[in-house]
Amino acid sequence: MGEQQRVELVKTLCLGARLLILDEPTSALTPQETDDLLERLKRMTAELTIIFISHKLNEVKALSDRVTILRHGTVVFNGQTADHSTAELAALMTGREVTVPRNSGAAASERSILAVRGLRVRGDRGHLALDGLDLELRAGEILGLAGVSGNGQRELADTLAGLRPLEAGTIHLDGEEISGCGPRGVIARGMGYIPEDRHHEGVVPSFSVKENLVLKDFASGRFSRASLLKLGEIERNASRLRERFDIRCSSTAAATGSLSGGNIQKVILARELARKPRALVAVYPTRGVDMGAGEFIHNQLLALREASAGILLISEELEEIMNLSDRIAVIYEGRILAVFPSREATREKLGLLMAGVVRA
Repeated sequence: MGEQQRVELVKTLCLGARLLILDEPTSALTPQETDDLLERLKRMTAELTIIFISHKLNEVKALSDRVTILRHGTVVFNGQTADHSTAELAALMTGREVTVPRNSGAAASERSILAVRGLRVRGDRGHLALDGLDLELRAGEILGLAGVSGNGQRELADTLAGLRPLEAGTIHLDGEEISGCGPRGVIARGMGYIPEDRHHEGVVPSFSVKENLVLKDFASGRFSRASLLKLGEIERNASRLRERFDIRCSSTAAATGSLSGGNIQKVILARELARKPRALVAVYPTRGVDMGAGEFIHNQLLALREASAGILLISEELEEIMNLSDRIAVIYEGRILAVFPSREATREKLGLLMAGVVRA
């Protein structure tokens, strides 16, 4: 993704653009690449006008002269960027003060909940995406996985969820091997999964909210009997989860695809957390959602950690990883380069590792 973004930028400039519109251009870049891009964009403003669309307020502050804030499709603020702090801009975006959730709980136990050994997996083009990957997730821990997009994160998540076959290696969930179990077997053993692509892998857009909330459990005795759905229980389940997770929709009968991105993510989160998973793989859980929804999602992940579940948090947002994780692992070209406590992490250290630079 990062390479694709750079190609698009070069192509646009070569065509002699006078107005450049960038939509979340740093989502797949390392911190060093992000700093370099912002510096180049600053110099380019001498020759063209730039509209920079981003949820990352520190980048908005660093680059822009003026800022316009949209909320529910309406302009709620338009002014000079330098006159307002990031906290003030965040409050204007959400309509209330936003606090950044942080992991301040006690250290996780030493009990392994998810153990991956020697994983070898091929990508969609037949290349070796994971090459002997080892990883351990502990109970009551958030393990952040940092890396530039395209270094095996997607293949790892798919394999853990039973969606992609593995050539070699083992996966143990709470001591039980789940390698090659397939999605149904992995789900039955207590693995939760928040996929990267919420629209195509997380929900069925044409299904109602209440139907999507039971996608993994509709065949259980709670929601069906003799192959007939218990519509009343499905409705009651949806009403409870709608209130608990603040899913904003006109009705639980509404098509899930009609919801905003943040609310679709809440539907997925509600379904996965309601099942009380032993381990949860969360892939870019706040990508493309507003700061209010992101704050809510982070608090829910921290609450699941407190319930002794293990969470593998895959993200390219370094602040998200540093704020939520107990430990951080860095993936590069299908291997784990380093694992260390989050208190030892800095943006510079993570950025170098994400670029494949290992210092003695």
